[in-house]
Amino acid sequence: MKNKALKRLIYVLRVLLAGIFLFPLTSVSSVLAYSVKKDTVIKTGYKLKTIIVDAGHGVKPDPSGPGKFSVGSAGIFSTERGVTLMVAQKLQKAIEKDIEGVNVVMTRKTETDISLQRRPEIANENKGDLFISIHCNALPNKVIRERVGTKRGKAVYKTRSVVDRSGRGVLMLVYGLKRTGEQQNEIKSNQVNQMEDEVDLNDPITIILTNEYLRRFRQKSITLANILADEFVSVDGRRLEGIREQSLNVLVHAAMPSVLIEIGYITNLEEEEYLNSEKGQEEIVATIVRAIQNYKTQVEQTIIKN
Repeated sequence: MKNKALKRLIYVLRVLLAGIFLFPLTSVSSVLAYSVKKDTVIKTGYKLKTIIVDAGHGVKPDPSGPGKFSVGSAGIFSTERGVTLMVAQKLQKAIEKDIEGVNVVMTRKTETDISLQRRPEIANENKGDLFISIHCNALPNKVIRERVGTKRGKAVYKTRSVVDRSGRGVLMLVYGLKRTGEQQNEIKSNQVNQMEDEVDLNDPITIILTNEYLRRFRQKSITLANILADEFVSVDGRRLEGIREQSLNVLVHAAMPSVLIEIGYITNLEEEEYLNSEKGQEEIVATIVRAIQNYKTQVEQTIIKN
């Protein structure tokens, strides 16, 4: 019993010491600004091995009768479920081709929908090191008032709902802090629990480990989101809507660094055409792969300024 407790204590100390050096919340530009001659590069021993690629939405059976209904947004001539699947499939091939030693697990390989609960379960079961969810953005319909005629000398108006096609740009989402308890439970089950067979959820050491994982996963999520934003803007010239926090189910329950990418507005005709084009999809995939390569370099080594 004493040896077991000592082993856990040593592990905690190692994690905390590593946390001092790994992933300070600096911008990508500040890391790259270090002089090559003055840098000391230390290998962390960590390897990015498994990436979970999640194609948002899908088609599910209609519980009210025969046929199917789609989930997700729809554009003028395409659907979010179709676009995200095409991009995710291309992304899987590109990652496995261009990033050595990295395996990709898809949450959805067909148009069949996977529930919001099942998606992070797949990620956790496959011990993912990174969760990337692909989505298309859309604005809610807007209500307009228009004149439809005249009655007894007075104008007659009618209101109707129309698609808002003004949206444009990419958006990165990382999990927020509103559902921290759920995040901690997933980390305890899928990370801390791997250390030993029995875990006391109220043990101070378990709590320390859980919070350290939570902190580091959040930092890594923000790191990747920043790299993605830089790549989309500086290389592809895309408009950036920002990096935001949202406590979405797929992000909260994936016990690993996680980013949801809104790759564009499917309700904007110009962007919809881009999202469905071979050129557009190849650019989006290439950008995500570059970002992952940059992220991989950062998480697998620590750069210390002398």
